[in-house]
Amino acid sequence: MNKTDVPAGFVVCIDNTDYQASLERHKLYKVLEDEDAAADGDLRIVDESGEDYLYSAARFVAIDVPSEVRKSLETAL
Repeated sequence: MNKTDVPAGFVVCIDNTDYQASLERHKLYKVLEDEDAAADGDLRIVDESGEDYLYSAARFVAIDVPSEVRKSLETAL
């Protein structure tokens, strides 16, 4: 993921090394917009605690979801 990318929406975790309690591999996570974090190569993620924290963007892959799925996810996550 490019350092200037600020994905609005959702990512999938591909690396939870050192964060097994906070992140699950292959799980979908909501990204909160944070341009300062993105400029540093990080993403603000709502993790397993239900709180938002910064993680390296390299741990995730951004995905596109259809609008109907996005609406459903927005209310669920």
